Amino acid sequence: MRQFKIALLHYTCPPIVGGVEEVIRQHASLFNRYNHMVKIFAGDGARSTDEYDVETNPLLSSRNPRILQIHENLAEQSRDLGSCSEEIFNYLARALENFDVLIAHNVLTMAYNLPLTLAVHRLANNGTIKVVSWNHDSPHFYVPPPIDLRSQQWHILKKYNPNIHYVTISQERKTQFQDLYGVSGIDVIPDGIDPVRLFNLDTNTIRMIRAEHLFEADLLMVQPCRLHLRKNIELSIRVIRALQDKGLRARLLLTGVYNPHEKKTIEYYHKTKKLAEQLNVERDILIVAEYFSEGGKDLTGDTIIVRDFYLIADLLFLPSLQEGFGIPLLEAGMLKVPIVCSDIPPFKEICKENVQYFSLKDSPAKIADEILAFINGLKPHRMFHHTIQNYLWDNIYHRMLLPFLERVIG
Repeated sequence: MRQFKIALLHYTCPPIVGGVEEVIRQHASLFNRYNHMVKIFAGDGARSTDEYDVETNPLLSSRNPRILQIHENLAEQSRDLGSCSEEIFNYLARALENFDVLIAHNVLTMAYNLPLTLAVHRLANNGTIKVVSWNHDSPHFYVPPPIDLRSQQWHILKKYNPNIHYVTISQERKTQFQDLYGVSGIDVIPDGIDPVRLFNLDTNTIRMIRAEHLFEADLLMVQPCRLHLRKNIELSIRVIRALQDKGLRARLLLTGVYNPHEKKTIEYYHKTKKLAEQLNVERDILIVAEYFSEGGKDLTGDTIIVRDFYLIADLLFLPSLQEGFGIPLLEAGMLKVPIVCSDIPPFKEICKENVQYFSLKDSPAKIADEILAFINGLKPHRMFHHTIQNYLWDNIYHRMLLPFLERVIG
């Protein structure tokens, strides 16, 4: 896979807070994750990570006094408009000399820095660098526009440049920009989300998610328990098999460990591993402690970040044969995780009518059907998977962003 040198451009960047600023931060982090060299150019902001570099120049800002003075009276400031744009062009031409592509977020569509807009058009027209206009918004989409756009100089904001590659963030925006430019064929690459950052996941959790491609599962169940006979892990394994027989990529996270000094739990550990192998689901029964192990050392429950797995799982599955209580039910309840559990008295006492119960007499196939009927009726669950499939940054990168860059850069 080729590694590109990518420059991102906006008026400001983090730590300044804003929607486009956050998208730029996410783009920079994403490109860095896939080993591209990336650098942000902005009028204001600062470097806050070792992942990528940031360079600021006040002339790129939307609040620079000189830029604001030019905007105040374009007819009288035309000479300074030209000289300021020339200054920005020369700066960018030097700064971008070793880059493959410049992705300009909103600077070709918004009325915040006309000299910068003109300079970027000139970069594209001169063939200095491949230029992508990443179009989030335009003042032309609002009636009346937030500023007076009747001056001839502002017409550049609705001028299509065949030397520039255009991207926008939704089908609605695509229609609007195509109407504005009088063209067709603008690419759509939506904004995305990074659950790793949103959930503030532990680094070991992140490693496991990526190694096991956990976000690709159709159904991810978590069972936080020690490997003990009364936890009924055999049933969990058989239910995973039944769910897979129904065409789902179902997986189980077991967050518990076994006591290496207790013969019965060692035997039970090997029994569950053997059953998973017999049912051909050994790769989908994930004993989390084995992933968190360092140098083969035994782990305690404190080492495992159970909260992370609640956050990424579709449901808590507890098929216990007997319990005195059930702390995971309370944990899942606090985190709004759907619960499917056996109908033993302690669980019914704790959860009342707020979970999906099944009988321990039910077959794995019947329990699988009950899980699917329950989970498919939950709109938040459906929205979660819709988001993962369509708006996870890593998925957007592989499906849309990388092919687009390969086409643009050539």
